[in-house]
Amino acid sequence: MANVTLIGEKQAKKDNMFLYLGPLSECRECKVKTVCFNLEEGRYYKVKEVRTMHHDCKIHEGGVRAVEYEIMPIEYALNADTAVEKARITIEKEEDCIDRGCENYKKCFPSGLKYGSQYEIKAVNKNVKCSQGKKLKEVLLIDIY
Repeated sequence: MANVTLIGEKQAKKDNMFLYLGPLSECRECKVKTVCFNLEEGRYYKVKEVRTMHHDCKIHEGGVRAVEYEIMPIEYALNADTAVEKARITIEKEEDCIDRGCENYKKCFPSGLKYGSQYEIKAVNKNVKCSQGKKLKEVLLIDIY
């Protein structure tokens, strides 16, 4: 069964990626809000297919369109010693980094990551430069359901 949500008409293009920022108070009275709000706040998604279903919307110019989507893996900077493909890990909240201007800060504290949740390492990529001297690898995390 396909995952379906509603997104702005202008964003509803096959292979387009979008970030879900969460529900808006302006949508409180909308009859189709449950379809719009069925995503995880702070996560990136990719449009797999665009459907014909269209609805008017107070927020999106041109209305919203139904799309099939897939949830995107989270890019995360993980301790290099524990970066093993297909490993299952639980992400614990770390102390915040003192170098918020670091080019890789968003990989250490990515949007959509749920601390205390389990993930599988889908891929281990390149080394991540750390201004604090930590040995880090970029990994792609997928949710374990």
